[in-house]
Amino acid sequence: QVQLVESGGGLVQPGGSLRLSCLASGSHFSINAMGWYRQAPGKTREFVAVIRSGGSTGYGDSVKGRFTISRDNAKNTVYLQMNSLKPEDTAVYYCRGGPMYADWGQGTQVTVSS
Repeated sequence: QVQLVESGGGLVQPGGSLRLSCLASGSHFSINAMGWYRQAPGKTREFVAVIRSGGSTGYGDSVKGRFTISRDNAKNTVYLQMNSLKPEDTAVYYCRGGPMYADWGQGTQVTVSS
């Protein structure tokens, strides 16, 4: 099992930016896909972005063109750069990864509000 720890959430005004980080424990980080998901109050968990071992990426329709996922294999860390934030981006953001893509972090709160 891999431990995932998110950080970087907070309160930001509409149109602002935040960068989330997810630090993964254990070895073989570079061969695992890593993803970000989010869950707003009263809603189901939603796919945000994924980055695969070869570096290819995928995004949910609601964040395309605004969010960018990246990884630093030397630091066992995956990032989510979030730009042009909207109030509807408010949610708890979760990191997902591990050998079976079955491990989750505890989440970090992102609130977009004026």
